Amino acid sequence: MARSKKIETEPKSKKGKHKWVNNVRYGRALSVDFFRRNAWLPLVIVVTIISLIGLRYKTKTKMSQIKTLQTELEHAKSEKLREQSEYMTLIRETEMKRLVNEKGLGLEFRDQPPYEIEPAE
Repeated sequence: MARSKKIETEPKSKKGKHKWVNNVRYGRALSVDFFRRNAWLPLVIVVTIISLIGLRYKTKTKMSQIKTLQTELEHAKSEKLREQSEYMTLIRETEMKRLVNEKGLGLEFRDQPPYEIEPAE
């Protein structure tokens, strides 16, 4: 009798070892019953994947916007330097004298700085 028990338990243990393989093979591992018990799991996975895709898209668009703004900033800096150099050439004394003579305004540049007149008491 002991021998017959031993023989019976061996096939059961072999079946138990490969039971999950058979379940996957015959489609029993992902049955409708499995999805009824674990309906939240696929839902959580789908929501997580969609949110990660959305986050990646948002990050890509923000990075693109940052890149265009950085390029625009570089252009603005170079334009500022160009305008500043143009302004500095316009306020030079020789340029001012040339413009006064060109326009015929009759103004003269003084060698001495202006002085204040104090009122008599």
